[in-house]
Amino acid sequence: MRSTGSAQLRTHAFRVQPGQEAPEPARTACRGGEEKATVRALLLSGGTGTRLRPLTYSIPKQLVPVGNKPVLGHCLENIRDCGIEEVGVIVGPHAEQVAAVFGDGSAMGLRLTYLQQERPLGLAHCVTVAADFLGEEDFLMYLGDNVLTEGVAEAAGAFRADRPDAQVLVTKVANPSDYGVASLGADGRVNAVVEKPERPPSDLALIGVYFFTAAVHRAVRAIRPSRRGELEITDAIGELIATGGDVRALEYTGFWRDSGTVEGLLDCNRAVLDTLRRDVRGSVDRHSVLTGDVVLAEGVEVVRSQLTGPVTVAAGTVVRDSRLGPYTSVGPGCTLDSTGIENSIVLEGTTITGVRGLDGSLIGRRAELHAEPAAASQRLIVGDLAKVRVAR
Repeated sequence: MRSTGSAQLRTHAFRVQPGQEAPEPARTACRGGEEKATVRALLLSGGTGTRLRPLTYSIPKQLVPVGNKPVLGHCLENIRDCGIEEVGVIVGPHAEQVAAVFGDGSAMGLRLTYLQQERPLGLAHCVTVAADFLGEEDFLMYLGDNVLTEGVAEAAGAFRADRPDAQVLVTKVANPSDYGVASLGADGRVNAVVEKPERPPSDLALIGVYFFTAAVHRAVRAIRPSRRGELEITDAIGELIATGGDVRALEYTGFWRDSGTVEGLLDCNRAVLDTLRRDVRGSVDRHSVLTGDVVLAEGVEVVRSQLTGPVTVAAGTVVRDSRLGPYTSVGPGCTLDSTGIENSIVLEGTTITGVRGLDGSLIGRRAELHAEPAAASQRLIVGDLAKVRVAR
């Protein structure tokens, strides 16, 4: 993943000049003469993903892959690119699955601490859960179902340079009533934040990336649960503003999307695939045609097939007599035989045989899709809350 360039952020309270590099991480001395970055990260991965059921009955939404990498992996890369090493990961009922994928974080150059949230009681409640981990240090709070393809390194540099009490990333949206919204004063600083307002004060939506000093802990202790029964981070930011805190906003103009719906996941997948460059390591027979940015991992076998990029296919997958892409990700250990699929995500271990015309699909792990000869009836085995479209 690429870290953000200066063209991807517009600042309301101050300005990063074009071409200016993000400042080096601020550091403080610690025992033994070592230095450490003064900003930690709190990555929220406790949500249950109800909008992605039935897929998320068995897999946390943050582990669903876009571009053949879990959404949470993209978040961790962006955090690492800010120069942050210490990350607290808020986890819920799927904690063991998350820990099994990322371990202690050392493979990514990170140190991960998993923090259990027993019930989803709000974003500000996550700050309470992580209070001991965060201590008095500044920190980045990052929602683990968001995809920002240009990263947040520049925003981290801006925060380190000026250290306001809070710095929020915002972006202009057409439907601000669906989000937390920031209202800016004449000086460009944030003078109010409102959660899903009926009459939005602006079109600047909070996008789930926040930088805080330790002042936020006092603000969280001062608020009470909302009508939803949750401790809202917007209320905590409002408390900072009400008590004279310095709260600033940076407008993010790169690609951002919440991956918590099928449509959102597919949008994120397309955006991530657009960053790929052709890399063919698997085997491709002479009867196959690869066009554009196609990424094939080692161990992929392509036989008599046409792949149109951007496409990525993970290790151990066999593609035979099929057409793939554009904008398709196929996980490891799959078999696609006589299949046509585009603009879709296929998770690991799935078999698709004789099914053509798949478009905008999300297919779970170890699923089996087989075409039957034309008949007067169709047979479906469908789980709870599934969404199925059939030809008529």
